[in-house]
Parts: sequence; structure tokens; C-alpha cells
Amino acid sequence: MRKFYLIGFALLLLFDTIGQSSFKLTAIHAQPLEASVQWIIRVFTQPWVYIAILGYIGAFFTWMALLKKAPVGPAFAASHLEVVTVMLVSAFLFHEDITLIRTLGAVFIVAGIVFLAFAEKELVQKELPSSDDSM
Repeated sequence: MRKFYLIGFALLLLFDTIGQSSFKLTAIHAQPLEASVQWIIRVFTQPWVYIAILGYIGAFFTWMALLKKAPVGPAFAASHLEVVTVMLVSAFLFHEDITLIRTLGAVFIVAGIVFLAFAEKELVQKELPSSDDSM
């Protein structure tokens, strides 16, 4: 089961990060932003918008598969690792700065997910019947 979660969340992060990065690339290539038919045409003639859509479709199906088995609280928290992966990819692809504040935010996100995982593990262990209870 653990392997299922690891692969599932890795895929979810991959799909979400591809989706977010592709939307950013679409926005860059469709500039200038304006409320016009020409802008909409520029958006939908960019291949990145379709890659973004595919990323979100992949994320949707991956998320549905994960929710069938994973507890929703920790799963929802872990899905927010996307914020960290998008930040890292943005630094590489778009040369965005990773500031101290962003780094602290990423650390807090990861710490929160780790704490929730430990809490979930503790709850599961409490729910398991001990060998004394079965006698």
C-alpha cells in the first residue's frame, strides 16, 4: 500500500506541476494580456495550453485513484506539495527567485505534511486491536 501512495503522490505532483508550468508558459507566449478574440486565439494556438489541460486531466484521475484508498486529511495536505514543486520548477524554467520567505513557506508546508502523516500513523496504530484485546 505504501508503494501505491508514493507512486500516486509522485504522479499527482508531476501532473500538477506540469499543468501549472504549462499555464505559465501559455501566458508568456500569449502576451500581451487583453480582453479580445485575438488574445483567445493566441492562447489556444499555444501547445502549452493543451499540455496544461492534459496535466490537469492526469492530476484529476490520479487524485480520484488516491482518494479511493488514502485518508482524505493527509492526502489533501500532501497534495499541497505542488506549491513546493512548482516553486522549484519556476526557479529553473522561469528564473524566478527562491527567497527566504518562499523557502520558509516551503519548509512549513513540508513540515505540516510530515506532522499530519505522523498523526495519521498514530491514529491507525490506536485503531488496530492489540493482541490482548483478542483474548
